[in-house]
Amino acid sequence: MNTLNNMEKILIVASNNKNKIREIKQILGDIFTPVSLSEAGITSDPEETGKTFAENAVIKAEAASKAANAPAIADDSGLCVYALNGEPGVYSARYACKDGEHENASDDKNNEKLIRKMDGITDRRAVFVSAVAIVWPDGKKVVAEGRCPGVITHDPRGSNGFGYDPYFLVEEYGKTFAELDGEIKNKISHRAHALAELRKKLTEI
Repeated sequence: MNTLNNMEKILIVASNNKNKIREIKQILGDIFTPVSLSEAGITSDPEETGKTFAENAVIKAEAASKAANAPAIADDSGLCVYALNGEPGVYSARYACKDGEHENASDDKNNEKLIRKMDGITDRRAVFVSAVAIVWPDGKKVVAEGRCPGVITHDPRGSNGFGYDPYFLVEEYGKTFAELDGEIKNKISHRAHALAELRKKLTEI
């Protein structure tokens, strides 16, 4: 018997990001009823101490699940550049921060540091990585990962994205994430792949 039939429909999304919540609804909406932190009336902002995207996703999902006493989903994602030994990686949002700082840096500052470190480097291959985790109050968890390969451009292109999007070129389309139509980006993005893999794992429970 598929245990999905016995799962609680409510799924706390450890975020208030409307775009992220919409994407989760599109892919998992027939299984769960995703609810944002604010809609659930809870606050959850644990320190992300994991060394991998998956570890951080689990940390956030566990905290939200505990606060709501309900299943919770969280994701952690970032940019990994091959020539920089995987940087900025799990520190993508605070790449330009000084040691010891935990607040996220601005997109501009993070991009400035990335492009500065890429100066003179010809191997510009990179990959966006997303890990998604669902955790239940009894401790059960399901984790999945998705990737989207690309290359780092020398100059920013496009205005639709955020973060590193203007510098991340998807060669198949010849456009950066910031130039791509939102509908296309949501289909090929690392998070979309992670959510699709998560859905596959859920249906196999």
